[in-house]
Amino acid sequence: MAHDPSARGLLGAHSQADSHRRRSREKNGDDHHSDFDSDSDFDTTEYLDREPFTFKTPASNKPAFLPRRQWTCWRPLAGRSRCCIAVLAIGLAIWLILGAGGAFVYKRFKDEPPYGQSPPWYPTPKGGIASTWAESYAKAAKMVSKMSLAEKVNVTTGTGWQMGLAVGTNAPAELVGFPQLQLQDGPLGIRFADNITAFPAGITVGATWNRELMYARGKAHAIEAREKGINVLLGPCVGPLGRMPAGGRNWEGFGADPYLQGIAGAETTKGIQSEGVMATIKHFVANEQEHFRQPWEWGLPHAVSSNIDDRTLHELYAWPFGDAVKAGVASVMCSYNQVNNSYSCGNSKLLNGILKDELGFQGFVMSDWLAQRGGVSTALAGLDMTMPGDGVRWANGESLWGPELSKAVLNGSVPLDRLNDMVTRIVAAWYQLGQDDETRFPRTRPNFSSWTDEKMGVLSPGSPSKQDEVEVNQFKNVQANHSIIAREVAAEGTVLLKNDGPILPLTPQGFAESTLKMRRNVLARVLDRAPKAGKVKVGVFGDDAGPGKGPNYCKDRGCNEGTLGSGWGSGAVEFPYLVTPIEALRESFDSSKVDIHEYITDSPPFDKSSEQETLSSLELCIVFANADSGEGFTKWADVAGDRPNIDLQKGGDRLISKVSKHCGPEGLGDVIVVIHSVGPVLMEEWIELPNVKAVLLANLPGQESGHALADILFGKTNPSGHLPYTIGKSLEDYGPGAKVMYTPNGVVPQQDFKEGLYIDYRYFDKHNIEPRFPFGFGLSYSEFEISNLDVEEVKEKSRLPAPRPAPAAEPPAYSPALPDVTEVLFPEGFTRLEKYIYPYISSEDEIGLVDGKGYPYPDGYDTKQPLSQAGGAEGGNPDLWEVYVKVKVDVENKGVADGAIVPQLYLSYPEIAPGQDEDGEYEGVDFPVRVLRGFDKVFLKKGEKKTVEFGLTRRDLSYWDVKEQNWVMVTKGVYQFRVGQSSRDEEGASGLW
Repeated sequence: MAHDPSARGLLGAHSQADSHRRRSREKNGDDHHSDFDSDSDFDTTEYLDREPFTFKTPASNKPAFLPRRQWTCWRPLAGRSRCCIAVLAIGLAIWLILGAGGAFVYKRFKDEPPYGQSPPWYPTPKGGIASTWAESYAKAAKMVSKMSLAEKVNVTTGTGWQMGLAVGTNAPAELVGFPQLQLQDGPLGIRFADNITAFPAGITVGATWNRELMYARGKAHAIEAREKGINVLLGPCVGPLGRMPAGGRNWEGFGADPYLQGIAGAETTKGIQSEGVMATIKHFVANEQEHFRQPWEWGLPHAVSSNIDDRTLHELYAWPFGDAVKAGVASVMCSYNQVNNSYSCGNSKLLNGILKDELGFQGFVMSDWLAQRGGVSTALAGLDMTMPGDGVRWANGESLWGPELSKAVLNGSVPLDRLNDMVTRIVAAWYQLGQDDETRFPRTRPNFSSWTDEKMGVLSPGSPSKQDEVEVNQFKNVQANHSIIAREVAAEGTVLLKNDGPILPLTPQGFAESTLKMRRNVLARVLDRAPKAGKVKVGVFGDDAGPGKGPNYCKDRGCNEGTLGSGWGSGAVEFPYLVTPIEALRESFDSSKVDIHEYITDSPPFDKSSEQETLSSLELCIVFANADSGEGFTKWADVAGDRPNIDLQKGGDRLISKVSKHCGPEGLGDVIVVIHSVGPVLMEEWIELPNVKAVLLANLPGQESGHALADILFGKTNPSGHLPYTIGKSLEDYGPGAKVMYTPNGVVPQQDFKEGLYIDYRYFDKHNIEPRFPFGFGLSYSEFEISNLDVEEVKEKSRLPAPRPAPAAEPPAYSPALPDVTEVLFPEGFTRLEKYIYPYISSEDEIGLVDGKGYPYPDGYDTKQPLSQAGGAEGGNPDLWEVYVKVKVDVENKGVADGAIVPQLYLSYPEIAPGQDEDGEYEGVDFPVRVLRGFDKVFLKKGEKKTVEFGLTRRDLSYWDVKEQNWVMVTKGVYQFRVGQSSRDEEGASGLW
């Protein structure tokens, strides 16, 4: 056993001393999700008409990491105005400072990043080795064997941005009966579609800790997708993992722990695919921040490189993808960023070595939109489908594949064998999900358009060619009764953080009669006056309580307006409606007993004399605040995708403090705080104020926001949500690695994941930092007890898993004969749409060779890699999924209300100190204090008691050993298990193995 020796975060156990560059005869290539018509602080469209590695800055643009400022300098430079000279001096100073750090050296703007840190892994393992996919691969092989070269290229290549009605479409293989696939965002609902459900976001789903709801939400989502004509859903999202609490897209995932993310991602995948729709697990891998996530979006020619050591990659960032692969996910989307200085969609170690060999992934790898950065190189590295088809620039119709892939196969640059595997993986996934059944998946286009709300439109609006208008929007309502699931998820995903008194639940009359009488008598004694009589006066404060300018006011939900139902970007949808908190409160309170005073603003008139009497009469104040973020192509206020901090936005802290001060006579009214947020927010300014009696974290609740909140506030639903992340007392509490890189440290920004395994609660535990609220924390209106933990050994401990098994099935074999060039020549009389990506070339002369010598393959291409002993089947070595120990505990409801408990199992590894074993000297292995390895949600009536059982697999009990390149179980010492209601719960039950 060995501690990971890599100091710079290499994927392999050893780094290469000399870095090399991969070259491609194609142009090196650039997310879908936007036409970039936004107020992003750096508009990438300015760079779309030039070579991405040629540095020529338009005069009007400046990188996003430089501050904006309007100068009053209008005279030309020739006027030698002092203003202009000052501007030039300041600009030159900034340029030199950044240049000194390696950020703006002109020469390096033309350089490709060094690829030596990510070791090569070739060739791509073929799909078809899993018994669970064998029948689908057999069917696919029959179809693919009949395809022409043009049809094969069609299947693997998108037709271009806005060249179909969905956000992504490939082209069909019509002669053999394979249809055009329709791909659509996203993890929260059907993006750009009408009459769909706006489900709660992933982070809310994670906060439910309810496997059944995770599955049910995925299933309902897929029903809507299928009925809208979609084949492939671009979700769920398990990357970003949540390394940085301010990360812009953390809300799309399920929480800052790989086990929680893995279970939620797998259950969602199962739910989606139970309806025959292909799920896409994304973004593979380590896309942890929005700043510098892709070339030119932030003014730099290269994306950030996430530099991760081998053990951390396996135990944290790739872990949830393993769960999804085990669940049979059809597609994996590779991310924009680089990993160890190799773009994810061209990283052979990631795609070939880890995903396809070690994890045994049987589906197809799809690029994020314009995340492909090379043509031949990405095919060799394991990419199977490029989206949206355009290559290095948006919407120009020039693909790195398409006709280029046709040529590459014919000139031998891409082996025909590799193309056949790419196509077979896609077709096999289609069969695997039963999409050949035309009664469920008719061969028709989607019944909605992503690009217009009008009934009539063209099928390829991205093309300037003249086209006939057809019906593109049928306005089909597919919502069914899915609002019930949306409301359940939103309610169960609401976390009760504080409930002094307890003040909650409320009643339609405000408070129970006896409680109200007691409260008024106490207040009367304090104020030395007669008890108050009459209606209960309730104040509701905050813009987040109301509708703002409507839920769809900003494109892609790219602003913080009114109550917050979701973050922004490709993961957002068009809300069919959004029930606001104030609507639900009006409905829930009895107007004959309660007067509601509404201050639906973040700047109530606290100092206005005319409001003093009303404010001082309030007995209960409910104040709303929020924090928003989203995808990096849009900026709102100072939130450029990633949040600039983890504070409440729009003055939320100030609002809560002022409400606390002005609520009731002499500030003696009770305050309930409700927060909608994309992630952790700091609460230190007000959390301990004496009249802040209750705090609810409602996360991102989707369309049923107000109803779900009222269910919790008024006790219709007993709170059972638990935090899917830690809430600290400062951003510093999360550690140096938790801070977003807002300013680049080079032309290729380098982000070293030096904290290794220690993110979120693992970091808090390692450094003994007291959080405000620990990971997994959540209160209930009832009280629960966990006791009688029992450990049962199922299999004896053994250091390594069983040897890798032989393949359960054989991949398809095809004729090695190259197709004739005539298969990809433009048919005579063919009418082309401008910018539409076809597989055809005009002449045989276009095929050519690079310098007449052939393609310059990357270093290591000719070295066949040994198969991983951690692999061998879908999800990896089957022994990793065998249960080795069972842990049982009793859970009992000892409170006064029915409710659900979330028992959480945390594992502590045996200590491994430096010493000797049969292999000789070994270093000690560093383990987190505890890691989550099981959870369940159990409904208990008051007084009821049940036994909960957790099965821990070999994978759960092992760590990734970089020397063995395998999962290793500790055989000496004892494992410690603790089951509690949070990561810091000391009142749970514990045991040893």
